[in-house]
Amino acid sequence: MIILNKKFNEIEKNISKIQKVKGRSLWHDARVRFFKNKAAVVSLTTLFLVLLFSFLGPIFAKWSNEEIDWSVLGDISTLGYPSIETGHYFGTDELGRDLFSRVIQGTKISLMVGIVGALIAVVVGTIYGATAGYFGGRIDSIMMRIVDILMSIPYMFVLILLLVIFGRSILMLFIGIGLVSWLDMARIVRGQTLSIKKKEYVEAAITIGVSHFTIIRRHIIPNLLGVVAVYATLLVPGMILTESFISFLGLGVQEPNTSWGALISEGAGTMRYGTLWQLLFPLFFFVISLFSFFFIGDGLRDALDPKDR
Repeated sequence: MIILNKKFNEIEKNISKIQKVKGRSLWHDARVRFFKNKAAVVSLTTLFLVLLFSFLGPIFAKWSNEEIDWSVLGDISTLGYPSIETGHYFGTDELGRDLFSRVIQGTKISLMVGIVGALIAVVVGTIYGATAGYFGGRIDSIMMRIVDILMSIPYMFVLILLLVIFGRSILMLFIGIGLVSWLDMARIVRGQTLSIKKKEYVEAAITIGVSHFTIIRRHIIPNLLGVVAVYATLLVPGMILTESFISFLGLGVQEPNTSWGALISEGAGTMRYGTLWQLLFPLFFFVISLFSFFFIGDGLRDALDPKDR
């Protein structure tokens, strides 16, 4: 008995030393893997600093984006250089306007166009693709043929046509970029939905009489969030590139508003006069933001990939 009691006590001590293992969710594992990705973390920090610059920059600006400094006008070769004393931290453009304030405004507009355009594409594409994939059959065939027809139309031609017919405005950029870019999202979501709708919990919901649209809202779309989040982060830089290209052509936002594309276009026009700062500052923010979104998207894709768990 004494020996049994000793062994029993030893077992109790060993059990008390064992730590309770906490369950980990998919999102917890994804968050841990994401923050182990150095490129993604650096990109997330960089993007946060760019956003911080766009919101806190006006506090430090001594000139507004529309105000003209007449002292720097005259010979185009004597345009205002970047200077802390004059308050033109990034210099001035060819009209004597403060480039620091204009880069702040361009950052806000370009990021807003990219994020809002991607949001429109995600919402429309997710609902459309989930509906087509869930119902399948003839409905799926008709809906996806519509997508095929729309994808055959030149994307840039449609966007330029909308801006020419309805006028150049930020609202039209949102509508034009977002409503045309949902096609790829619809295809991706539809393919994922075809596999999800065969899961046991979806079949159980159908058996007990849950309505189709409730199943799509409660079971299909929540299980698509990982794929949608990854594609959305990769969609934003594409939106920004499109807006910048349109603004570079002169069809984007109108003065006195500006964007990265418009600023780069203006800087490229005066580059031959040696005013490189007018090109380099907006180009710098443009490049680091695009790379940040791409690396964040890659990090999310690797973090949410079940094969890496």
